[in-house]
Amino acid sequence: MVKNIDWGEFKAFRATNLKEQDNFMTLLDFLKSYYNLFSVYDIFDTLNNDETSKMMLDKRNITTAEELEPYLFKAIH
Repeated sequence: MVKNIDWGEFKAFRATNLKEQDNFMTLLDFLKSYYNLFSVYDIFDTLNNDETSKMMLDKRNITTAEELEPYLFKAIH
């Protein structure tokens, strides 16, 4: 289930987010709360199909859903 990321909503979410974290971790929180995405495969597909978030994945050398999983565990805590 690939979603198109609403970057305007993300900016509003980031402005009200109380956690101190980088934009990538905030984006993971946003995808979970705004789109109710919890499957690592759905989240990876969504990130991988958006130009901006694809750059975030590339920066961290994440090329598979399995490589994204540790970041999701960090975002939960």
